[in-house]
Amino acid sequence: MTPSSQPSPVKTRPGWHAFFSNSVRVVLAPTILLFSGYFTANFIASGAYTWPRTSRTLALTLTVLILSREFVYKEHLSRNGSPDRARSAVLYFCVLPYIVGLLVMLALWAL
Repeated sequence: MTPSSQPSPVKTRPGWHAFFSNSVRVVLAPTILLFSGYFTANFIASGAYTWPRTSRTLALTLTVLILSREFVYKEHLSRNGSPDRARSAVLYFCVLPYIVGLLVMLALWAL
């Protein structure tokens, strides 16, 4: 069997998979990262570095990193095959909302 006769994995995916991956990438990941940036900035700006708050912030940071890598980077990489485009998707859908959440908290804190 030649490699060209095998169907590509993108074409054989069911419709729900494409809908789910797009909704995670476009809606869920930016929303979670927006709130994550807000709460991380809240933790840093508050100055109350207790163990429970620190552990929650570390868990939130690990969750965000896993979400960004597994559900945005790898999914985009499997669709397009270009690492540069996958990195730009992580920048657009993950890093920008995180920074916006961080800036919103800092703006509210400065008031």
